[in-house]
Amino acid sequence: MKSGMRSFVSVLLFIACVCLAQAPQSKDVVPAKIFTPSTISWSEDMAALLGDPAKPGPFVLRIKMPDAVVIPPHWHPEDENITVIDGVFLMGMGDKFDRSIMKEMPTGSFATTPKGMHHFVSCRGGTIVQLHGMGPLVFKWVNPEDDPERKKP
Repeated sequence: MKSGMRSFVSVLLFIACVCLAQAPQSKDVVPAKIFTPSTISWSEDMAALLGDPAKPGPFVLRIKMPDAVVIPPHWHPEDENITVIDGVFLMGMGDKFDRSIMKEMPTGSFATTPKGMHHFVSCRGGTIVQLHGMGPLVFKWVNPEDDPERKKP
């Protein structure tokens, strides 16, 4: 196909996409959810933006982490996706918490941990991360003594 014809076809495809995007939608369509920093509803240090991380299905969760917090080695039965929204997130892989092997993830970084991957995390300074994946979000502790449920009185 010649260059001029390719450009013409590209423009036609673009116009078709714009027209389809403007097509009326069914009354059953769920409206879009748009969040800005001022409209995010935080509950303590978490905000569920989509779904419920405790239930089956997709979820998006924001978490505020205090400086130097430590989340000991654990794994999840589903893939976990992490985006650093603000701050410096630190993540290492393995069965023992070891700061020397943690990777530094500054604002804008992304990581994915496949289901079953043993990992541990911390942060430098107050940090906000966004987790997304398929729920329920379950933590399996490599060392059962690290389970916060066991430490409750």
